Amino acid sequence: MKSNQSQKVINVEVLKKQTSRLTREQLNPYLKEYVEKYGTRDYHGEANEINILCSNVESITFHDDTNMEGIMPVCHGMVEHQYHIFTIEDSGPELQELDDKEDEVPAATHWQLPSSEFHGLWETLIYDNNVKMQLLNFVQTTMLFSDRGVNSNIISWNRVVLLHGPPGTGKTSLCKALAHKMAIRLSHRYSNSQLVEINSHSLFSKWFSESGKLVMKMFARIQELIEDPDCLVTVLIDEVESLARARQSASSNNEPSDSVRVVNALLTQIDQIKRFPNVLILSTSNISGTIDLAFVDRADIKQFIGLPTPRAIYAIFYSCLQELLRTGILKTIGNLQTIQDLEAIGFNQEADTHTMKLWNLSKLSQGLSGRTLRKIPFLACSIFISCHETDNTLPLFLDAMERTVQKQFDDRSVMPQS
Repeated sequence: MKSNQSQKVINVEVLKKQTSRLTREQLNPYLKEYVEKYGTRDYHGEANEINILCSNVESITFHDDTNMEGIMPVCHGMVEHQYHIFTIEDSGPELQELDDKEDEVPAATHWQLPSSEFHGLWETLIYDNNVKMQLLNFVQTTMLFSDRGVNSNIISWNRVVLLHGPPGTGKTSLCKALAHKMAIRLSHRYSNSQLVEINSHSLFSKWFSESGKLVMKMFARIQELIEDPDCLVTVLIDEVESLARARQSASSNNEPSDSVRVVNALLTQIDQIKRFPNVLILSTSNISGTIDLAFVDRADIKQFIGLPTPRAIYAIFYSCLQELLRTGILKTIGNLQTIQDLEAIGFNQEADTHTMKLWNLSKLSQGLSGRTLRKIPFLACSIFISCHETDNTLPLFLDAMERTVQKQFDDRSVMPQS
């Protein structure tokens, strides 16, 4: 929901305890009291003067979507707080199967949202550009245009996003985190939110000409969900090139026409469900050059997600060290500075020694994916030092991380190139 541009909007996400019986309306006054007393300080169950929150709320977190790296305290008179009260679904994913003549095929994985599996995932995804804010704004704009009755024959939008780029850059995680985040932000509007991840590879039948029918069956199931106006449905098609392979390529290679039928069925189903205001289609690809152009053209957003820059790598490593500190594997990280602090002093020698060492390590790590970067602390522990020791210091750990990063590049250099 967008507000007056003269006001900064802070989204306040309130995770309610499963045992709480208080309604949104009953909780709101206590949440406002919390903000008046404590400002934008996150709450995670610690004791405070508002007893009703301690017994009914797991956590309160504050989010400024224009600043994904954290928010500064702001004057109450210049900010609008939007409260999003939700509970977490713990049931886990369910597998959806479809009949393929004699067999049952695992067609999709289905989550009720918000899900404990994705809670906090959004905050761990670090990018140099403002892709997260753009995706939030995209969803909000689709809702706005639908609510205002904008004629889609005059102004066109398809509710389709395509994230493409090299493996390990967080495309799939970003899609799942976005679905989870929107289930929270739109909880006042939709009483039920669901994520359906289509298993692209399973929709290719071993029976000739049946694959297109499987795609249509899958989307028929999805349409049953979105026909409920109180249900927000996010459809995730991971590795979309498996389903939407370029028809021109299939024809030129004399491949079975079944793959062409699949693309045709997928495009037809997208065109049919885009009229529903409560559906969003997210797709990812590692090899976008093979995707059918008609699918690419239907994507409203075609966003490249590249490998992290040193700045993003520093933020990733910093968050990892904070987690090791929280769990006691590291006893202290000293005066280690954030990337914002380091930028403020111009990356010069005024910075803490360990800060500069981490910055140099971040530059050394350029070329590694986000997935690999978040493994570095674990591998440093398992290969080069013993994390069972109680005297692991930050310098020792940074040295182990540097050796681990170098080993990643060394190991890659001797692997056969595809």
